Amino acid sequence: MRRSLIRWGWLFAGPTTLAFMIGFVVPFGLGIYLSFTKFTTVTRSTWVGVDNYVRLIGDQTFLHSLWYTSAFALVTSVIINVAAFAVAYMLVKAIRGSNLFRSVFFMPNLIGGIVLGYIWLLLLNGILAYWTRSITYSETYGFWGMVMLVCWQQIGYMMVIYIAGLQSIPEDILEAARVDGATGRQALFQVVIPLVMPAITVCTFLTLTSGFKMFDQNLALTNGAPSRLSELLALNIFNTFYGRPGFEGVGQAKAVIFLLIVAAIAFVQNRFASSRETAQ
Repeated sequence: MRRSLIRWGWLFAGPTTLAFMIGFVVPFGLGIYLSFTKFTTVTRSTWVGVDNYVRLIGDQTFLHSLWYTSAFALVTSVIINVAAFAVAYMLVKAIRGSNLFRSVFFMPNLIGGIVLGYIWLLLLNGILAYWTRSITYSETYGFWGMVMLVCWQQIGYMMVIYIAGLQSIPEDILEAARVDGATGRQALFQVVIPLVMPAITVCTFLTLTSGFKMFDQNLALTNGAPSRLSELLALNIFNTFYGRPGFEGVGQAKAVIFLLIVAAIAFVQNRFASSRETAQ
């Protein structure tokens, strides 16, 4: 068996490994290199060392986008996970039409981000027009507009994951809790939630990372207006790279910093959530 794997394993793993190298490893390494250069094309680059990274310190739009995105990712992660778990907890009960409700809640996730952005732009501007306002009136309007959009889109997707986690709980454990006299609240916090920690870990990871990486909804809904104050990190990097000639290297440096931030947050969140699973 081992000899056959050594002899023929490359036939199955080789194409995937090659695609991974071409599609991820090589662009990743090249992107890090270009962040230390001034370039217009990949083949026309001049080494400038850490100058691109130094310029980020004085880039107020980047720093604003950084904390703005952090706040956005935190708020949306909390709202989405709490709401998705609550909806899932209700829908695993034997209620009439639960399958229909699951489909309805999941449907927004099937719509593309750009389309959702323009739909919500029309809806929110139509409501705000009553007060002679628009979604781009201030960064606060843009922030909560994007929060509502993303929550509406992702709650249904996370709900499906939570439903899978809730349905995997053995019924005899819940029955034992009821026999021991546990109230509904005690069973929820002391039995159900600890047992669905793997699902909570997955959903928290997905919502945090997607909050930091959001681009298309931001582009369609506010496009950074007013004065780039509602610009999330992904859109800030895009505008730097493609909107400011001669700043391609700075944009690439921002992308590298962005990658490190998202990777660090995902790593810490996963370690913390995994430790909670082990403790339970």
